[in-house]
Amino acid sequence: MRVGDTIVALSSGALPSGVAVIRLSGPEVGTILRAVSGPLPEPRRASLRPIGTQAQLDRGLVLYFPAPHSFTGEDCAELQVHGSPAGVRAILKLLVAQGARLAEAGEFTRRAFENGKLDLVEIEGLGDLLEAETENQRRQALARLEGGLSRRIADWRHRLLDLRADIEAHLDFSDEGDVGESLPPHFAAGVAGLAEDIAKALAGLEHGRIQREGVRVALAGAPNVGKSSLLNALARSDIAIVTDEAGTTRDVREVPLDIGGQLYVLLDLAGLRQTDSKAEAEGIRRAREAIENADIVLWLSAPDAPALAVEATGARQLHIGTKADMGTIPGVELSVSAQTGAGLPDLLARIEQLGQSMVTGEPVLLSRARDRQALEAALAGMSETLDQLATPELAAESLRAASQALERLIGRIDAENVLDRLFASFCIGK
Repeated sequence: MRVGDTIVALSSGALPSGVAVIRLSGPEVGTILRAVSGPLPEPRRASLRPIGTQAQLDRGLVLYFPAPHSFTGEDCAELQVHGSPAGVRAILKLLVAQGARLAEAGEFTRRAFENGKLDLVEIEGLGDLLEAETENQRRQALARLEGGLSRRIADWRHRLLDLRADIEAHLDFSDEGDVGESLPPHFAAGVAGLAEDIAKALAGLEHGRIQREGVRVALAGAPNVGKSSLLNALARSDIAIVTDEAGTTRDVREVPLDIGGQLYVLLDLAGLRQTDSKAEAEGIRRAREAIENADIVLWLSAPDAPALAVEATGARQLHIGTKADMGTIPGVELSVSAQTGAGLPDLLARIEQLGQSMVTGEPVLLSRARDRQALEAALAGMSETLDQLATPELAAESLRAASQALERLIGRIDAENVLDRLFASFCIGK
């Protein structure tokens, strides 16, 4: 990202479209707007203007957002024009000729971060909102974007700063006669209370991960038990290849489903058996890995497939009999038929019931591996502090490490690597 120049990009969807939104940000926005659409419109009020210089290219709404009251914190503008591919190309070419530069992926949002409009946690919420496919994902991402997690982190940071101020004051005045060598009891209580609050929040991270990434549902069983057929039936699409040849599935196939506003990711796996085929053996290894990482495992049995013992995992489990049109299997919890559709609504209801027990009604703001790493580091620092109360100098250093972990989470320090990785997934114009 180059600082100090003016950037431009198409910020709306693919062309052609009913309306196209072209966004600008940077110090020359006002000059460029005057050149292509006449006098600047009143801030934050749409004005219908012809757009062009020597020849009119289009007519559309022009909005001007002077700094610092804009998304990026810089002078910004939006041109809302007709969504013609030729028209948009001509306008972008004109704006570049007037001194703007085509924006890089995520550059508008990065400027918002650099100018203090958004912190790193809020930016992650924005990225999640852009990618949200289900209602739960939307609610969680919006809550994070609107600063729900940032406000909680700010409270933790302020409490940590107060504790650090207490210990620094103790160190500064340790040579005074009325100041003891060890820290007062209320200091330890303050550290322990803050650690307890963070630990409670961290305990809900798995629920947040499921809201954001989906409930992973593994379809497990012997070859030819009907995993791929059941996947196709649940997804209502011929996604997986189905044949009567055993061992055709060699990799983990993921299919997303929106059930009641929650994302579920169905995993079609290789059949579990002993094999001499290296390719199939690798597929079985990946299947077992997927089973270990699944939230729900559907153990499938069929009348015409070899029996397979249900294996113990940390996931919720259901024993499902498939191919019910060919006969029933004793001891299963539910029988289904991908051929006739029998039992499929009941199976979806059981999957949804199990999934609902893994998520809460309200959005859980902690959901990323980065959240876990930062909070675990902060907790480690506070635990070391409690162990070092007899040596205030060491305790102060451990508290500083805990503060740095929270600063890193919101992007106050060491943000560059996270920013580069995050903005690489953003679209141009955002």
